[in-house]
Amino acid sequence: MRILVLGGDGFCGWPTALHLSHLGHEIAIVDNLVRRKIDIELECESLTPIRPIGERLKTWKEISGKTIEFYNFNVAKHYHRLLNLIIHWHPDTIIHFAEQRSAPYSMKSSYHKRYTVNNNINATNNILAAIVESNMDIHVVHLGTMGVYGYGSAGMKIPEGYLKIQVQSDGRTIERDILYPPDPGSIYHLTKTQDQLLFAYYNKNDGIRITDLHQGIVWGTQTLETKLDERLINRFDYDGDYGTVLNRFLMQAAISYPLTVHGTGGQTRAFIHIQDTVRCIQIAIENPPKEGERVQVFNQMTETHRIRDLAKMISERTGVPIEYVTNPRNEAEENDLHVENSRFLELGLEPITLNDGLMEEVSDIARKYSYRCDKSKIPCRSFWR
Repeated sequence: MRILVLGGDGFCGWPTALHLSHLGHEIAIVDNLVRRKIDIELECESLTPIRPIGERLKTWKEISGKTIEFYNFNVAKHYHRLLNLIIHWHPDTIIHFAEQRSAPYSMKSSYHKRYTVNNNINATNNILAAIVESNMDIHVVHLGTMGVYGYGSAGMKIPEGYLKIQVQSDGRTIERDILYPPDPGSIYHLTKTQDQLLFAYYNKNDGIRITDLHQGIVWGTQTLETKLDERLINRFDYDGDYGTVLNRFLMQAAISYPLTVHGTGGQTRAFIHIQDTVRCIQIAIENPPKEGERVQVFNQMTETHRIRDLAKMISERTGVPIEYVTNPRNEAEENDLHVENSRFLELGLEPITLNDGLMEEVSDIARKYSYRCDKSKIPCRSFWR
């Protein structure tokens, strides 16, 4: 299968590109390397040393014998380059990671809000419009977020995308499925809810086959492929803007920095290991919706945890204390979260759940590269205002 990975240099995109290449698919990456430029803006690099994209791709060819093509341009801005690439490269599947992925970063200032909206929504619309203009049958797999649902369960399990409702009208009971009502908690999450509407429209109007993956918080940093050579190593973000919470806790423990819990720590979140991320994307590619079917939605998560429980578990393992700090987010201090995720399980996913071995693996990486840590970048300084 020919697969175009948009945003293929990023935290989820890079290991996905390697995983699919390893499976024998023909892969091309499109990326404008903006995440590397944001490192310069924030004056904070990945804890792990990320090699230039050319060196990454050369190393992969040396190790695997497989070539991954690379195209450097901005999907949100360069529509005709995207269209021409689709026409000439003729992908069977397009994986869409080409969005600014951090909620805190999206809330830093009016500039960051506008950038996130312009980048994310234009990228999604350009991809869909280009597929229509190319007149090709291409399956789009999009990495979304559990955050489109908000963080409350309304006393029920959050379904996979659609909610069955009944409406009483003129003495009749009308049943229909609607997209689960969104409740975004940041500008980043807002753009993902807009993605859903774009997908629904292009699916209805133009028949594009789309799979939308509502992913939980990713933890871990390495996959089987990125472990093969240090030059292939994946990102490990630990800062207050891009560091995901469990990775951040494990890194803080590795350097004996108090575990910073926002507010009461009563927020319940969905989690998934990075190895399961790439496996879920593989499953989605192998099980596309049929022609004429509505947008296919999967909840891409494997377990839920309350933040203070995670902090307590890691504190007890390591002896590093917990520090409760002011919550920079405008959110409920406590919530429950119950999520339906049966579709991936039915298709063969064997979930990787939180265990000591994998947490120790992350801690080992944190200790190995601890000299690269700038402790002043650990606190979250983006406030929801």
